[in-house]
Amino acid sequence: MRGLQDEGKVRYVGISGYPPGFLVRIAQAIPVDAILNYCRYNLLVNDMDHELTPFAKERGIGLLNASPLHMGILTEQGGPEWHPAPPGVRSAVRRVAELCRSHGANLSDIALRFCFDYPNAATTLVGMSTTKEVSRNLSAIDGGPPPEILEEIEAILAPVHNMVWISGRPENNLPG
Repeated sequence: MRGLQDEGKVRYVGISGYPPGFLVRIAQAIPVDAILNYCRYNLLVNDMDHELTPFAKERGIGLLNASPLHMGILTEQGGPEWHPAPPGVRSAVRRVAELCRSHGANLSDIALRFCFDYPNAATTLVGMSTTKEVSRNLSAIDGGPPPEILEEIEAILAPVHNMVWISGRPENNLPG
């Protein structure tokens, strides 16, 4: 990859697809320009900040935050059937969605804005499948949720905050 970069065919070399600690171990062994991490900085989980964010800052590595809606669970619909979140997480997110509605707000808007405001990522990537979702997500750029709503959301999510589950091969989920 570095050879292709030297030839001008590749601008940046990056890694993705592993939990934060494992990404740090890889980047310590093989220098990279960028690291994309998903489902590790949003309203439910922020464990990317424990090891990966400080490492990336120290090394000048671009950090990309993906899946601010935590694979769709931080939406009014509460995520797809296949979502691996345990019942306690699903229940807490339903309560947060109800709270947002009671304030005339939308959970996905608040979740997106929370990630857009994150100063340690070069960008936040969110998947969209319809033009309506594109428009809705673009509208989340403007404004922000009232601080009191975020405080209430954090209180509801506190019992399940930073709860993660095995993704991919179990041995790749071990801490860095």
